[in-house]
Amino acid sequence: MVVQSPHALRSQNHWGYTALPDEITIWERAREGDDSSFATLFREHRDRIYGQALRLTRSSHDAEDVTALVFLEAWRRRSNVRLVDGSILAWLLVCTNLVSRNVDRSRRRHRIAMSKLSPQEHADDHSDEVLTRWDSTGRESALRAAFLRLSPNDRDVLTLCVVYEYSLADAATALDVPVGTVKSRLSRAKKRLADLTLAAGTDLGLDLSSTSPDSDTGASASTLGGTR
Repeated sequence: MVVQSPHALRSQNHWGYTALPDEITIWERAREGDDSSFATLFREHRDRIYGQALRLTRSSHDAEDVTALVFLEAWRRRSNVRLVDGSILAWLLVCTNLVSRNVDRSRRRHRIAMSKLSPQEHADDHSDEVLTRWDSTGRESALRAAFLRLSPNDRDVLTLCVVYEYSLADAATALDVPVGTVKSRLSRAKKRLADLTLAAGTDLGLDLSSTSPDSDTGASASTLGGTR
């Protein structure tokens, strides 16, 4: 009988992510400047970060840029990255939200500049149009549009507690705030999200009674975040 080493096992957390074994050890080596260890973590988390960036930017080109910038930021700030449940994923997700906002602002400024040029002076990028059509109907579109109008703090707490189902304590670690702050932010963010969708004429039926991701979070992860 073959006995599998505990280090070969990948522990699965409560939202289905199968954690990389020994990620803490791998990250410690990366923090010390080991680029091969950092490359291992990049391969492990790249697709999830790209998916989160794509949901926020709705542009494959921008999502690729965001993904690269997030991992560049992780490398530059590796001495300050906080691990949650033995993984850097939560920190990367919060960083993705921040970088996506910055890229979106730059994109809007670029579009304004391009709009002042004649049509012959620049070529249209049709990727955004395709993605918009792909996600142009129903509850998911309304929820995403409302999500993008939330404050940075609201987006971050919903990303961690609703989309990725981190506990209040784990989210507090990732955000470097007290658990009580996470709880109040989550309650406020859910109410704000519901208000925005109702104002747009869509009732998503969000349950605002719960403020703990350990119970019913209201907005479903699949609706808000898509496939993780």
